[in-house]
Amino acid sequence: MASKRIRWWIVWALFGSTVINYISRQTFSVLAPVITQELHLSHTDLSRIFSAFQISYAGMWLIGGVLLDVVGTRLGLALAVIWWSVISMLTGFAHSVASFGAFRFLLGIGEGCNWPGASKTVAEWFPARERGVAVAIFDSGSSVGGAIASLTVPWVAILLGWRYAFVLSGLLGFLWLILWLAIYHPIGQHPRLTEEERALIMAGRDTPAVSAQRGLARWLALLKQPNVWGIVLGRSLTDPIWWFYVFWLPQYLSDARGFSLKQIAAFAWLPFVAADIGNFTGGFASGVLIKRGMGVVSARKWVCVISSLPILAGIPAARIHNPYAAIFLISFAVWGYASWATMGLTFPSDLFPHDVVGSVTGLSGLGAGLAGVLFTLLVGWLVDKFSYYPAFFLAATVPMLATVSVLLLIRPLKTESNHSSAFSNQ
Repeated sequence: MASKRIRWWIVWALFGSTVINYISRQTFSVLAPVITQELHLSHTDLSRIFSAFQISYAGMWLIGGVLLDVVGTRLGLALAVIWWSVISMLTGFAHSVASFGAFRFLLGIGEGCNWPGASKTVAEWFPARERGVAVAIFDSGSSVGGAIASLTVPWVAILLGWRYAFVLSGLLGFLWLILWLAIYHPIGQHPRLTEEERALIMAGRDTPAVSAQRGLARWLALLKQPNVWGIVLGRSLTDPIWWFYVFWLPQYLSDARGFSLKQIAAFAWLPFVAADIGNFTGGFASGVLIKRGMGVVSARKWVCVISSLPILAGIPAARIHNPYAAIFLISFAVWGYASWATMGLTFPSDLFPHDVVGSVTGLSGLGAGLAGVLFTLLVGWLVDKFSYYPAFFLAATVPMLATVSVLLLIRPLKTESNHSSAFSNQ
């Protein structure tokens, strides 16, 4: 049966894969207290296990993006979800630092393909004015998945044992696979795509479907483009902020604010909600600006500038006496980050041919992932040597450099109107 809105069904399927992605990756984090006690693991052991995932995850943003450009989104994402679902289930058999580290490394290989694949799908299926909202939808799955994992995984562990939690999180991927294969087909072959919707998508495209260069020349040409490095630097200087709040917020609330586990459970989910709101704020705001006549890239830049301001709330959050006011300020900062990040994920589809969107997104993900590993290690050193305040200060100010990089390096396409914004000639 034909549908006039098949593209929205597809993006909600991507939302589902992102939710499951985060449930699978957060299962170990949620169960860490139980696992460390049972297997007598140290904090150093845990850091090695976490690092194994981060390293492979960062690398697969690039490699996975290239692979998706080669094999296509339908098959590529299907294989990625099968991979990480099987690995998630096998993690239930782990019994040592080495085996947990190996399974987490393998999990990162599969999960690193999700965002390049989702970004590539949005580039193929959405006109420019709708891409910001489409990216916000699938990216918001990370916050939803993190919250679901925090709420459900402990109960599975209590009722069935912690090893079964890994099995059940893996099974979710196979349920999603049925949905994906039923809904998604390439735009030129989709049996339920109407001519009306196809015309709407094609009319709203501002990038070609295929790049001019082929083979190695195509990749070398990408590396010479300022737009690529604007995207890479932008994400590398903002993504570590997300990991800072996700990884360190519970420990900060315990160390600096004296929160109990019950208080942490009651309040630590608020930044996830703020992130969800931020995803949609950035997507809708850029869409509104585009509808009012602003150039696509210029609209994204304006959103980046405005979104970088709330991130500064992290500075007073570390100093303010009232812990609940601190949580509010942290949530405000995360809201700004998520709005900015939605633009960072949308730029590749705005600026590059569809057959290289996965590669550009992957390159930016590699930079962001490696920067996240370094920033996580730096935060630990700063907290041990000084306090949380220097870490909060860096988390608030480094994104300003990301915004400057976007303004200076990213250029609108020649087809974009030059009079739509003050940023259009930058």
